[in-house]
Amino acid sequence: MRAVIQRVTEATVAIDDIVKGAIKHGLLVLVAVENSDARDDIEWLSGKIVRLRVFADEHGVMNRSVQEVGGGILLISQFTLFASTQKGNRPSFSRSAKPEIAIPLYQAFVQRLGEDLGQPVQTGEFGADMKVGLVNDGPVTIIIDSRLRE
Repeated sequence: MRAVIQRVTEATVAIDDIVKGAIKHGLLVLVAVENSDARDDIEWLSGKIVRLRVFADEHGVMNRSVQEVGGGILLISQFTLFASTQKGNRPSFSRSAKPEIAIPLYQAFVQRLGEDLGQPVQTGEFGADMKVGLVNDGPVTIIIDSRLRE
């Protein structure tokens, strides 16, 4: 799984001009499922996101997690995170899992992330044409890949 994590002061996702999910202070997480992903990727990535210390402490140092600051998470599925532009100019998405594999793993990730966070996670809709709005705070943007575990 690959995730792009952005610290935000607010974020929303709309489908057909109707807001489906919204948060104030917290993390906007764009996530893609790869063909070879499994349950251990879900567990590792969820724990990493919830414990990621990207919020300021009383000294202004990024030393607090989204959980510690009481922030929310807006999770958006985004298969394009596995785009390959190695050949030509048209991206290939062959590493992205097909819906029959990706949807159950995405749904399990939503559930696990909510359990780890201790509150429901806001989401978009898998495969929908979504409009995502955000105010990136910092800006702080982190990319994590469960295969690299770094």
